[in-house]
Amino acid sequence: MSDEPNRDADGREPESDGPPAQTPRRQPDPAEAGSDAAAEGGAGTPPERPAADACPGQPAEGTAPKAAAPEPDARDEQPGTPDEQPEASAEPGPQSARPGGGDGTPGPGDEEPAGAPERSISAAEQSARSGQPATPGTPASPREPEPDGRSAPAGASDPPEKPAPPSPADPAATAAVPLGQGPAGDGPASEESGSLMANTPEAEQGKAAKKADKAMKKQKRRRTGWRRLLPTWRMVLGGFLLVVLAVSGALVAGYLLVSIPAPNDAAAAQTNVYLYADGSQIARDGDINRENVTLGKVPKTTQHAVLAAEDRDFYHESAVDPQAMARAGWNMVTGGERQSGSTITQQYVKNYYLSQDQTVTRKAKEFFIALKLDNEVSKNDILQGYLNTSYFGRNAYGIQSAAHAYYGKDVSELTAGEGAYLAALVNSPNAYDTRAHPESKDRAVARWNYVLDGMVKEGWLSKSDRTGMKFPEPHKVKPPRNLSGERGYLRDAVKNYLIGNEIIDERRLAAGGFRITTTFQPKKQKAMRDAVDDELMAKLDRKNRKVDSYVRAGGASVDPKTGKVVAMYGGIGYTKQYTNNATRRDYQVGSTFKPFLFTSAVQNRSTTQDGRLIRADTVYDGTNKREVVSDGRGTGYAPANEDQHSYGKIPVSTAMDKSVNSVFAQMGIDVGPKNVKETAIDLGIPKDAPNLTENGSIALGVTTASVLDMAEAYATLANHGKHGHYSMVEKATRGGEVISLPDPDPVHAVPREAADSTTATLRSVVQGGTGTAAQAAGRPAAGKTGTAEEDKAAWFAGYTPDLSTVVSVMGQNPKTAVQEPLYGTGGRPRVNGGGFPTQIWAAYTKKALEGRPAKDFDLDTAGKGNVSPSQPPFSTDPSSQAPSDRPSDEPSKPAEPSDRPSTPSTPPSRPPSSPPQSPPATGGADSGGSGDPGGGGGVVGGNGNGGPGGDAASGDPGGL
Repeated sequence: MSDEPNRDADGREPESDGPPAQTPRRQPDPAEAGSDAAAEGGAGTPPERPAADACPGQPAEGTAPKAAAPEPDARDEQPGTPDEQPEASAEPGPQSARPGGGDGTPGPGDEEPAGAPERSISAAEQSARSGQPATPGTPASPREPEPDGRSAPAGASDPPEKPAPPSPADPAATAAVPLGQGPAGDGPASEESGSLMANTPEAEQGKAAKKADKAMKKQKRRRTGWRRLLPTWRMVLGGFLLVVLAVSGALVAGYLLVSIPAPNDAAAAQTNVYLYADGSQIARDGDINRENVTLGKVPKTTQHAVLAAEDRDFYHESAVDPQAMARAGWNMVTGGERQSGSTITQQYVKNYYLSQDQTVTRKAKEFFIALKLDNEVSKNDILQGYLNTSYFGRNAYGIQSAAHAYYGKDVSELTAGEGAYLAALVNSPNAYDTRAHPESKDRAVARWNYVLDGMVKEGWLSKSDRTGMKFPEPHKVKPPRNLSGERGYLRDAVKNYLIGNEIIDERRLAAGGFRITTTFQPKKQKAMRDAVDDELMAKLDRKNRKVDSYVRAGGASVDPKTGKVVAMYGGIGYTKQYTNNATRRDYQVGSTFKPFLFTSAVQNRSTTQDGRLIRADTVYDGTNKREVVSDGRGTGYAPANEDQHSYGKIPVSTAMDKSVNSVFAQMGIDVGPKNVKETAIDLGIPKDAPNLTENGSIALGVTTASVLDMAEAYATLANHGKHGHYSMVEKATRGGEVISLPDPDPVHAVPREAADSTTATLRSVVQGGTGTAAQAAGRPAAGKTGTAEEDKAAWFAGYTPDLSTVVSVMGQNPKTAVQEPLYGTGGRPRVNGGGFPTQIWAAYTKKALEGRPAKDFDLDTAGKGNVSPSQPPFSTDPSSQAPSDRPSDEPSKPAEPSDRPSTPSTPPSRPPSSPPQSPPATGGADSGGSGDPGGGGGVVGGNGNGGPGGDAASGDPGGL
């Protein structure tokens, strides 16, 4: 063997030739990681591929020449790429097509090609072949490195020998020598030469296995798909700790920064100012009615009652209750029952130190002040302050003022039951005042029982004392003197409007400071007051006629276009008659409800029992006490007409003119009580109005809606079926704050043809029916009279294109508050809708619209509101009589109630489900021959056979 280093064709030494320690170690190819086992089994090592940018015949710059690879098989050669070598096969076996030994050395009989250099053999290899130990210091022959880049350890069995390095005359082969493998040797770098034990194949495989296992675990931890969107547990824990830290810091900072302020001026609540639409003042309220007392003066039963109602754990809990606050917040977000979530301490802080404003800032201050106050002030002092600052209604601030306002006594004299009632008021003073709102008594009693039961549960009241305890009815309201006359009625109506529509919270309104401009117009207010005085009050003799002392009057007027309430009459004076007669809901509306029935019939395209479309000229049977029929069967319901009068067959328009009960009772079943109710609500009657039933009696006006409710519903008719949010407030401010008010947003509640058809029939009532007294207004008008059962109330509901107004005259005993009949009032046999109410309406409307041009109605009835001829149709019923042209307030039988829904038996709630056994005899046919009761082309009349209606074969008069 020559000791000279390899030289290239030009006689230059390769740049990488040198000692093994200076030769950089070749990095293993990842593809070779799994070839250790094959190498140990004697498989040939695949040839190294030359560098991509190596020039043929010249080694790559900066790299050592690679060892010459075995000659490739002709089948593996690629044309045009003589220097590229095929990649090694993954399967064990020969790596070259040359025949020879399995270790890559020439086999027996093989001859070395001419000119091939001698291949040097290491001492270890010589020793392995000869069976003699290697002599130290013997230079090792170059060997192919293991797949991981290291030399095979000594003692390996028959490792494959590397091909001899190329001769200098073969530049291509020289260029293919891999980096770090020169002719001087291909062993590992010198720094690794002493670590043979650490570089054994087993150790290397263990390291590789650990790396693979670590990589696999890392791959498993890596989340893919939608899981990447979810936070890890580390992120959640970190976020939670961050939130806890932030909240804790905020609490500490808030506690240190917020101090207990001086008592605010609102502890003595401000004054609210109520103004007319023109800015002139109606009334002021908010004069403080408060007398502070010590806790020792308040009976223990009253103290415990307040605790049972508001905070039963007051003496044992912290100043704040986070759980209750969270529950109250959740209920508010989810639309549940509203709860304050505040302890007594928090409520006291709000009343005494802060304001009633519903803001986050105020709530935060309340929270921290309550915590500090609880640490600095005793529980008894807090309870005393709470009792002296709480609002109990009736302008009473504090428990002492409440005791005088509701029971006319000192707080020390309160019984357990009275104390429990006052405690119940704290939750909602306006709702639980049984005198101001008699309809809420059941709710007030339930709240009172809740307080008493809580006292028993907490051991503050014995069961024996609780048993048999009766509800202590509070005394009548004693209004302040500055609200005398109509001012108190208007003030209360506006307050209830603001609270009822959740515009301003009751407690915040009671705290005062609001400037409220109403929709009431002074001119119209005076016109209504004068009309009641002139047309009713001036004609009463309270000294000589007892019934005249029962008279009450209420009125309300609404602009149909804007929905604004422009005038209201509540009574003779707020300090004399506390209850507002315009807003009370305890008198039947009578026949003023009948137009809603007809509107519903047109809206729902209802038909009679024999299938005829209901419209103004549809004929019904107006016989007195005629039994209502459903599907050909009697219902047992047979209401009487006014004065027991029988009209025979008449069109709907005439029935409306004369307010014929028997016709509308049948129509109510034809249309369906449920449909009638829905239409009434669409027009503006509150869905919770008392006695708004779904049975046959709804047709005759048993509903007890208020005068204001009816004025709003008739305004919808006047506005062609459009209904919006009716308002009493033009503007409300508090300091620089402007209170948000509901948007009127009128929509078509009922079709225009239904509303206008109703208006067409109601014009006939004024022109020739029971409401002729309304003609005194001097302008086109439509309206309907009505009388409650036993003449306890009389109504007129009417409108022009510009104004909808309803007036009611009611009977009530001033001492017992019991409703009384009005027979003989003002010296008249009876009071019904066509009398005092219509006269008041006409006088008011004339004055209220004075100076404005008269407008006629612009109606679009689509053929359903065509009124019939003024002459009533002829009836062959010998018992029937022609209707009188005079208003029905001049009856022949004064003792008989008018327009009342007489109910000899329970009215039907729905038609019977069984079919009729024969065709029903209902109503007159729409057509008939000349000379028939309806003749003339069949506007109203009999059937085609000349009968008066009903069955053609039998000539049954039929009709409903």
